Amino acid sequence: MQRYQLNLQYLDRAHDTISDRIVSPQRLIYYRENWYLNTWCHKSNDFRTFALDRIQHLDILEEKALEIDDQQLDSYYSSAFGIFSGPANKMATLRFTRERARWIAAEKWHPDQQESWLDDGSYQLCLPYSDSRELILDILRYGPDVEVIAPDELRQEVKSKLLETLGHYQPIKNIKNH
Repeated sequence: MQRYQLNLQYLDRAHDTISDRIVSPQRLIYYRENWYLNTWCHKSNDFRTFALDRIQHLDILEEKALEIDDQQLDSYYSSAFGIFSGPANKMATLRFTRERARWIAAEKWHPDQQESWLDDGSYQLCLPYSDSRELILDILRYGPDVEVIAPDELRQEVKSKLLETLGHYQPIKNIKNH
């Protein structure tokens, strides 16, 4: 709040490693039941978002924080789908079954989404994204009621996750009952 740089130790969820970062805090946001700190990271020389519950240690430094104007922050943090921000460089096209369509039509996934009803009663949703991780989780929630139409890269990522999941449901061999 006093606009000073922070030195923090951050536990990365994906790699289970701790990194030291010096950041200029920009915004504190609440997203899907979690708090996040949007920053300018001096180590990576780019914007980064840190989950507050993963900050292991924090020191307030004497150096003033780098000031980023609101327009630049809005442009970076709101152009793509989900918490993994950055300039949107891909467009996902999802087709939902007619059984799920009315529910999806009532949801707002992204401010710049484009939607349309198809002749067979299904619903098509197009939305910008840059990082597929969170988008894939949302797609998988709908199981057989959604199909990724484009891009092919996203379609293959979802297919891979579904095959991996299916692998967990093969017959279990050589396990003794306890």
